[in-house]
Amino acid sequence: MDFSERLKRATQRGHSTRAEKELEAAAEALSEEEQRRRHSQHRLTLTEHIEKRLRELADNVPGFKLQTLVEDRGWGAGLSRDDLVVSRGKRRNLYSRLQLLVGPFNEFHVVDVTAKGAIRNKENFTRTHHRPIAEFDEEEFKDLIDRWVLDYAEQYAAA
Repeated sequence: MDFSERLKRATQRGHSTRAEKELEAAAEALSEEEQRRRHSQHRLTLTEHIEKRLRELADNVPGFKLQTLVEDRGWGAGLSRDDLVVSRGKRRNLYSRLQLLVGPFNEFHVVDVTAKGAIRNKENFTRTHHRPIAEFDEEEFKDLIDRWVLDYAEQYAAA
């Protein structure tokens, strides 16, 4: 086999390698887009559930105001209330809040939910949970959100 024949074969192998890499990159981009689509579906499901549960809490504990949240940290809902306490002629404002957010799509390909809360001026409620998008279990997340809302309600009532 002469040099020109070997050169043609090397060039063909190079073209084949490049074509394979382009196909892999296209498949990876497609899977990235699929991951993004799935995350968006899960986010919508969870934000609806969060709003529903926080609305129920607001209905059962008068004074809380419900608010839909869309932030750079995620989507979800929050409750807040201000109480005025007068004791021995002194006024004190007591602030309580609970926020539940579903985080945005990120390079780690996870669905994450965070809860932050304060009860009567004390930041004492923080929860976080995440799962890879491929391992997402809707019931697990919904049960967790329910438990967090119930935990917060119990702590608020006890304070």
